[in-house]
Amino acid sequence: MKKIVKLEGLCCANCAAKIEEGVKKLSGVESASLSFMTQRLTMEVQEDKTDEVLEAARKLANKIEPEAEFKVVR
Repeated sequence: MKKIVKLEGLCCANCAAKIEEGVKKLSGVESASLSFMTQRLTMEVQEDKTDEVLEAARKLANKIEPEAEFKVVR
């Protein structure tokens, strides 16, 4: 299942890369890509793990970039 998250307020490409790498390692994530330019995180997630992946990604993003706002687009 494809999920798109808007991360408004990312301060640098390095933080975006750290978040992307962390999300890729989460259980249930098949692929992930975070664009610093568009501030969008696109993930392919196993359907039965969607809620737990989104919560884990939110916590990870908050730890690396506490000022960024995490909004699920779809």
